[in-house]
Amino acid sequence: MNYKEIKLNEHQGQPKVLVIYTGGTLGMVYDQQKGTLIPLPFDQIAQYVPELSRVPAELTIIPVEPPIDSSDMNPEIWVELARLVHSNYDIYDGFVILHGTDTMAFSASALSFLLENLGKPVIFTGAQLSLGVARTDARENVITAIELAADQNERKPIINEVCIYFNGRLLRGNRAKKYESSQFDAFQTENYPMLAEVGVYCEYNLPYLLPKPTESSLQLHSEMDASVLIIKIFPGLKVEFLESMLSTPNLKAVVLETFGSGNASTKPEFLKVLEEVTVKGILILNISQCVGGSVRQQDYATGLGLQKVGVISGKDMTPEAAVTKLMYLLGRYEDLEKVKELAQNNLRGEMGE
Repeated sequence: MNYKEIKLNEHQGQPKVLVIYTGGTLGMVYDQQKGTLIPLPFDQIAQYVPELSRVPAELTIIPVEPPIDSSDMNPEIWVELARLVHSNYDIYDGFVILHGTDTMAFSASALSFLLENLGKPVIFTGAQLSLGVARTDARENVITAIELAADQNERKPIINEVCIYFNGRLLRGNRAKKYESSQFDAFQTENYPMLAEVGVYCEYNLPYLLPKPTESSLQLHSEMDASVLIIKIFPGLKVEFLESMLSTPNLKAVVLETFGSGNASTKPEFLKVLEEVTVKGILILNISQCVGGSVRQQDYATGLGLQKVGVISGKDMTPEAAVTKLMYLLGRYEDLEKVKELAQNNLRGEMGE
């Protein structure tokens, strides 16, 4: 990725916020001559969002060149974004990442794992309508995300984690999921409360914010292993199809999306395929297809069968958190037992205890 810094406003003595623009719907503006939406030259953003000059923060913007459609996000870009935060960590008090909505929950989850001992806010936001549309939600999302990233109590950040801000809601990044493609309230966290609700005032849900880490130094992890597959089971799934997917060369881990609280077929031929895979050393992590609730493999015979063949529980993790967590763990550890142990542990607030 190529980028250059743009100093937007310099309110001396105010918190310093670095805004990283990666691409997405937000950064499109209307061209009068062409009559179409075109990418925003970010050195002109103050013309389109003049309210930024009144935000109580020193702002620096880094637009990534060329902009990245969020559908093209991948682990290499996640690592680069984490490096960008890490290399500027001592300079800025908070970070805002402008990102397309489609894969924002994946990216926020990934950065939560790559940035260990994070003691400052990293807030993702974007828009359902671009800056070039009259009814855009972009302005409010960007301005509020910056204000949240700059918010402090006794000159210390209130937020110490990776979040998503959208339409009045501050959400934990690795708990969030995109629910809506056409409404402004695009993201929710069904299994975890909002971290803050922003209306006329910002009301923080303080008991649910991650505490400031005891370790003072941010630790960057720069390896992710994408040898991961998501398989969503359904009634009538042919065993031979499942076997074919699980025979993919170099496969190391599978996120298995099951029914209800972690249930799946009890047919011997189905369980046999899964057992053969786990015996080979491929990790299978069980998460629910349901939006809310948690995997409880021990509650029903249909879940207990999975447990007996070596499938482990992902509890209440989202698919986005589960797949990025496995990529992070596989990139960091070679020992499968270590990966299996940590996959079931709460590392960054991504799952219930």
